[in-house]
Amino acid sequence: MDSFKIKKMRTTKIIITSVFTLLTLVMNAQELIQAGKYDDLMSAPEIAIAGGGTLMDWANMKFYKDRNKKLKKIADPNRVVFMGNSITQGWSHFNARFFSDNPFVNSGIGGQTSPQMLVRFRADVINLNPKAVVIMAGTNDIAGNTGLISIENTAENIFSMAEIAMTNNIAVYICSTLPAIDFLWSPGLEPASKIVKLNTILKSYCKENGLTYVDYYAAMVDADGGLKVPEYTAANDLVHPNLEGYKVMEEIILASLKR
Repeated sequence: MDSFKIKKMRTTKIIITSVFTLLTLVMNAQELIQAGKYDDLMSAPEIAIAGGGTLMDWANMKFYKDRNKKLKKIADPNRVVFMGNSITQGWSHFNARFFSDNPFVNSGIGGQTSPQMLVRFRADVINLNPKAVVIMAGTNDIAGNTGLISIENTAENIFSMAEIAMTNNIAVYICSTLPAIDFLWSPGLEPASKIVKLNTILKSYCKENGLTYVDYYAAMVDADGGLKVPEYTAANDLVHPNLEGYKVMEEIILASLKR
């Protein structure tokens, strides 16, 4: 047998082997896909995710779905949406009239992190066609509610929300993350200095981009970098404002919105 035929046979063998390997990989991949198909996910036991989400709705898009449908039918040229976590959501519990007496919409969801807020930002902010958005995030990122995330990544998620809003001609107000000396649900993380770092980045971004930085932090921090106890939070909380804390925040944000 001449060398040409030998080379041809070897080439054919290599091609056949490669095709067989490719088919095996495809079949294995199909098995993996079938193992995670929609029906399997729907019937699997629910896994709790911070912010009330599930594997099928990680950002808890359904939370404000019905409310959003109603709001989209009501035009309000002065509407302001507050995007945030439990600190924002809890505001309505302590002083519901702050929202009902003003053209304000509360889109806070307790436990959420900045990536979750970013995912639902269009549905819970942009699609409501507001005049302005007030963004406050970072506490739960630093607490690691949905996993480890760098301060820089948290800031970038907030930047992305701001830039989506600006693209849609919505005025942006970026709030400082509130001071915290510890997280009782995730203790020992020493968040005080991390919050200072995040706020420094946010303040610089606002200055560079002509946005309003809403500084709750300076008015509410104690000598150790925590939220003042008992003035603005309880000793068995350390993170969420009480009524007096929200009054301070209301004064600051209303002054910012009037500028």
